[in-house]
Amino acid sequence: MTDDASAETASETPTPAEHDSAGTEASDGGADDDPSDDSGSGELDGVESIPDTEFGEIDVELIDANPRQPRTVFDEDMLAELVHSIREIGVLQPVVVRQKPSDPGRFELIMGERRLRATKDAGLSSIPAIIRYVEDTDLLRDALLENLHRAELNPLEEAAAYGQLLEDFGCTQEELSERIGRSRPQISNTLRLLRLPPLVQRRVAAGVISAGHARAILRLRDAEHMEVLAQRIVAEGLSVRASEEAVVLLNRGDSVNVSRATSKVSPEFLEVAERLGDRLDTKVNITVGKRKGKLSVEFANQEDLDRILTLLGISQAEE
Repeated sequence: MTDDASAETASETPTPAEHDSAGTEASDGGADDDPSDDSGSGELDGVESIPDTEFGEIDVELIDANPRQPRTVFDEDMLAELVHSIREIGVLQPVVVRQKPSDPGRFELIMGERRLRATKDAGLSSIPAIIRYVEDTDLLRDALLENLHRAELNPLEEAAAYGQLLEDFGCTQEELSERIGRSRPQISNTLRLLRLPPLVQRRVAAGVISAGHARAILRLRDAEHMEVLAQRIVAEGLSVRASEEAVVLLNRGDSVNVSRATSKVSPEFLEVAERLGDRLDTKVNITVGKRKGKLSVEFANQEDLDRILTLLGISQAEE
């Protein structure tokens, strides 16, 4: 039997691992004797390997979190849905990791923290992973870009990540915009959110105040006015346009038609609210009217409310 005939027979009954290479050998007429032919490597036609990248299953206990992960808030309901999905059909999208420079036997997460958490919660011992070889400065950039593309960062997380990237790269905002594909004005406006008073930043991070409202508040020259306007935005549901009009009046020194409950809050009450907020790890408001005051505690969802009630010593049966 000739070499061509042998190749044709192999192409007719290939093993799964030899399917593509055997078919190529048949069409080339015994090209496996040619040392310059790459068809025997097992690669699919039209598919090229990626340099410095590998794929495999990794023990979840060998993967450490990305120390520069910009995202700090994870929706518990969405995480629970992902856990259920992984239990039913497994992990469809691999995480991306790198070998730890200080410990080659372990890995450091670059992308996919939610998938890794859900995989652990689902009780799986391993997870499909793409192993890349990247520098330290690329860790934050890659994690930031993934979250930006998925729109999963709140404005404060995004601002903090931009600030860290500027420090790591030692570059200008213009250069950073070219590296991550965001406009310079967008980066600049987002970074300005870090200048908000802590009480206002918490509202922005919790999604109670939008980035548009926050930018309007930043035009105020007085930090106390910023906090008062933030309270009014939440209490009265002011639009961004109405907030901008209030900013003009406050900066001009004019009185603003602020409800009695939010017009004047003594520093003592603000301090109490901040201390209680730190204790409960959430936003606490104290508003005072002529005859009475009001204490309000914010929570994200039912689980967060249960956590706060536990800290207050209130059991489920007493709800």
